[in-house]
Amino acid sequence: MTEANGAAAQPSEGVKMQVLAQFVRDLSFENAVAQRGMQGGDVQPDTQVAVSLDARKRTADNQFEVITKFRVTSKNKANDEVLFVVELDYGGIFHVEGVPEDQMHPFLLIECPRMLFPFVRRIISDVTRDGGFPPLNIDTVDFLALYRAELARRMEQQKAAQPAN
Repeated sequence: MTEANGAAAQPSEGVKMQVLAQFVRDLSFENAVAQRGMQGGDVQPDTQVAVSLDARKRTADNQFEVITKFRVTSKNKANDEVLFVVELDYGGIFHVEGVPEDQMHPFLLIECPRMLFPFVRRIISDVTRDGGFPPLNIDTVDFLALYRAELARRMEQQKAAQPAN
């Protein structure tokens, strides 16, 4: 069944996204417990995860590089001593078509990191396990909320920088 204006008969192009490559740009794991020497006692880990994102256009048409940066710090609640620190910069190269220019920035910093996240989670889990700790499966990151928070932070920063009338 076709609409009178013919809109249903024409397929829309839509968004096309392809992951061309994924890579670890930087990875470090610091086992502070092993460096201090093993100490007995009750350990109650408190783990904090910090996430930052970066995206840039590549020279090839419709190609973009997106880097997700994770810093995971685990401390003992009892004495606030650091147990371990993981820092991971994980990137992806994406081919993206069909996204309007004004929507490209949020697309790159929301949708692309969503595609990379399961791999980041696995790497962090493996590194913590291989480092002598229980595997850490970090919670899913809400990249939309992260993007909105960064926009709000930048708007506040701009307001503070403007002279009062």
